Amino acid sequence: MKKYESVRVFENPILEACTHVHPIVPLLLWAPIIGYWLYDSSVTHSLSTAEFAVLGFVGLLLWTLTEYVLHRFAFHYPAKNKFSRRLIYLFHGIHHDDPNDPTRLVMPPVPALIYVFFIYQFYALFFPDRYIQGFMAFFMIGYLFYDYIHYATHHFKMTSKVGRYLKKYHLVHHHAHEYAKFGVSNPLWDYVFRTVNGPKEENPWH
Repeated sequence: MKKYESVRVFENPILEACTHVHPIVPLLLWAPIIGYWLYDSSVTHSLSTAEFAVLGFVGLLLWTLTEYVLHRFAFHYPAKNKFSRRLIYLFHGIHHDDPNDPTRLVMPPVPALIYVFFIYQFYALFFPDRYIQGFMAFFMIGYLFYDYIHYATHHFKMTSKVGRYLKKYHLVHHHAHEYAKFGVSNPLWDYVFRTVNGPKEENPWH
């Protein structure tokens, strides 16, 4: 099978290599951290089954909102200067230019770790120490679902009813409405904020 020819974004081979990620990497990176957070929440903080259930619901729900907000307002930010456009292009624009590159369908570990560090600090302002690790564990489970749903929408046929819906929904975002349909794992917040439909608009990264 012919190797996929990716769009090159860095002349430096080390930096370029960092933009390519095998799909197993997010699972290998985050599963141990999620496991530790759940274990510590259970053993150190003695959370009950009911508390875990509530944290699971809240963590997954807030992940979907965070996914929507990041995709809409950060990844599609209408940058005005060259540096900002370049930065956003590296984070997300390259994916719109080359959406089927199998090595650029999940988040690279370095930016993922940076994002999660700041997200953890943000939510720690609202969740007591007793609950923050349990919350973040389910939040990151939501992230993993997002990453692999995103990978599947571009790389697999997806024959189930839900799978076909999500695949079509996301591909319309790429090919017909770049400034709509920001949800990837689900369309909930697009309906809440009325961004299910919208203009494709000119590519903002060039």
